[in-house]
Formats: sequence, C-alpha cells, structure tokens
Amino acid sequence: MPDHRPIVLFLCVHNAGRSQMALGWFNHLAGGRAVAWSGGSEPATELNPSVVAAMAEVGVDLAGEHPKAWTDAVVRAADVVVTMGCGDACPRYPGTRHEDWELDDPAGRDVAAVRPIRDEIRQRVEALLATLAVDTVDRA
Repeated sequence: MPDHRPIVLFLCVHNAGRSQMALGWFNHLAGGRAVAWSGGSEPATELNPSVVAAMAEVGVDLAGEHPKAWTDAVVRAADVVVTMGCGDACPRYPGTRHEDWELDDPAGRDVAAVRPIRDEIRQRVEALLATLAVDTVDRA
C-alpha cells in the first residue's frame, strides 16, 4: 500500500538551529503520521548547542541530528517546503506549497534567548500540521 503521509521539508542556511527545531517539533508532534526532513544551503559542522539544550528541556532530543545539505530531489519530493531565513538560496518549484517563516536566528544566543524561538516554532508546526489534517500527539 502506498505511503500517503504528507512530506514537509524545513530549510535554512546552516541547518543548525531553526530548521532543526522545526524538524524536532514536527516529528515529536506528528508521531509518524507525516514525514519531515531538514536541510541547509550552507550546512554548519554541528548543531547549535543552545538549540539542542532548549529542545531537550521540552523532551525533544536533537543530539543525534547533524546539519545536512538539501538536494533538488529532496525538495521536489516534498509536499510543503518551509524556508527560514535563506532568501534566494532556498529553492522554489511550481506545484509545491511554500511557506517562509520569519524567525529570529538562534545563532550565538544562549538557551534563555532560544526558548522564545523554540516556542514560536512549536506554534507554527502545530498550525502547519493542522493545515495538513495531521492529528498531533498529545505531548506536553
């Protein structure tokens, strides 16, 4: 039987902060009822430690993640592409739903400064899942 779960791709420049938090929230809340990937136009060498710590506080483990580049094939496979601060470096393909989320960049910020960004991303992911008719897992 074919897999008809929606596929969402979260893109930013370094794939070390915002897009990783969105991926973590998406996977945490969707509970396998949708698929998410993330990538960057210029991937960093590691995730932002403040991002990893802020997400761990809410039970989302990003410790096993790493920044990765996106490919055209991955972008074309996505039903929804969410960009975060990558401007013209992020691709746009006709027929693919695109959203641009204007969010503060967590780069160089401590955990306390990352928390509001983390919480805003959760709200946006919840709204996105609702538009995809994906029920969220009831997690605190």
